[in-house]
Amino acid sequence: MKAAAVMTGGAPVAPNVEIIELPTPVPQSGEVRVRTEAAGLNHLDVWVGMGIPGVKRPWPRVTGSDGVGIVDAVGDGVDEAWIGRRVIMNAAHDLNAEAEPGDRPSAERFHLVGEQSPGALAEAFVVRASNVVDIGDADPIEAAAFGLTHLTAWRMLTTRAGARAGDWVLIPGIGGGVALAALGICRHLGCRVIVTSRSAEKLERASRLGAAEGILDEGEDWSRAVRAATDGQGVDICIDSIGRAVHLSCIKSLGRGGRFVTCGCTSGPSAETDLARIFWNQLSILGSTMGDMSEFHAVVDLFLQGRLRPVVDQVVAPAGIREAYAALEAGSQFGKLVVDWRT
Repeated sequence: MKAAAVMTGGAPVAPNVEIIELPTPVPQSGEVRVRTEAAGLNHLDVWVGMGIPGVKRPWPRVTGSDGVGIVDAVGDGVDEAWIGRRVIMNAAHDLNAEAEPGDRPSAERFHLVGEQSPGALAEAFVVRASNVVDIGDADPIEAAAFGLTHLTAWRMLTTRAGARAGDWVLIPGIGGGVALAALGICRHLGCRVIVTSRSAEKLERASRLGAAEGILDEGEDWSRAVRAATDGQGVDICIDSIGRAVHLSCIKSLGRGGRFVTCGCTSGPSAETDLARIFWNQLSILGSTMGDMSEFHAVVDLFLQGRLRPVVDQVVAPAGIREAYAALEAGSQFGKLVVDWRT
């Protein structure tokens, strides 16, 4: 089969990506094999391509944690009725789910397709049957743009932050997959959203998608502008995946009892914070990553009902995979980059 593989680690990743031939994977016990129709790119693909400490996979590596396609084979113990069905995968498999109840740690331990094992940026991929959802005749491109980012944003907003109608939510760095997914989910929940960006064009596009306020990030502290937009109260929730570059502004933008939820740190993990503000205003600092199958079913159901839709920046053929990686590394996209494996 053909696969888009990162041939060796390092940055930038794009020049190291090639289309190569690999053996078609064989599903093992409990797994299904999916003939890929579409696969979405995430910033995680860049991290895996650079080489994440602790992830011991040989090069070349096939990444891709968003995949949609038709099941064409199943492993032992899997109902053959899955064959021929279009599915979307939740790439995050909770290893604790297979442990005995008394042996399960309190926190989830995720194995991620595309990170610890080969992903969906290939003509076929394998995944646990328990981690796929039948999506019927849904558009494969939109579905591939939906999965991981919306699952991540859904957990951040609902499970971790407890977002409710009327809450003010700050989303810095609008344009990336998780940020735009969070904007869509906030609109669904009835929250009011403030976004930031270094691009005036992205702020304008976010406004058309329902953002109440847009703040141009010119490298200075923009928390006063956030507070002004909320009549001095500050926001209830901040959803962040940027990290160091915006962290202090985010903390200073939170009102009393505010919740800061992080799922990533694309600008770096070491950030300056304000402990006095955190304890005096009784702020909550919450980590969040991916999501379980109950959360995945909940958010995919909203997609299938037409209540949530992803923003797609561009769709490329496998031959355009280097350009897609380059756009992801540059942060120039507004929405998801999707590879159409049917072309």
